[in-house]
Amino acid sequence: MSTNVLICDDSNLARKQVLRSLPESLSTDVQLAKDGQEALEILRRQSIDILFLDLTMPIIDGLGVLQALKDEGIQLPVFVISADVQPEMQSRVLGLGAKAFLRKPIALDTLNEHLRNHGFL
Repeated sequence: MSTNVLICDDSNLARKQVLRSLPESLSTDVQLAKDGQEALEILRRQSIDILFLDLTMPIIDGLGVLQALKDEGIQLPVFVISADVQPEMQSRVLGLGAKAFLRKPIALDTLNEHLRNHGFL
């Protein structure tokens, strides 16, 4: 069974890094979005199983995406990946429904642990 993954980050390098970090055992169909608006357009038109979401992006930031998902009743596991590791920001994203807050650059063991904890591995 394939897992539909969406990676949303305004940095092409960061998107590629997350893509390379996905475990081979996770059979995936991956889409990439460069900002929150593009991510929401994808999420509104098709089923996505996991969203990896940056916070600091143009047009609609990660907090805006999380709020829109909540407002529109779109439910899926969201893993926020950000360099903004302030406790207040972590509380905000978890309060908006994110499953985990992962520090950039993403650590493979941490990513695998969260994927395993949420039934993807």
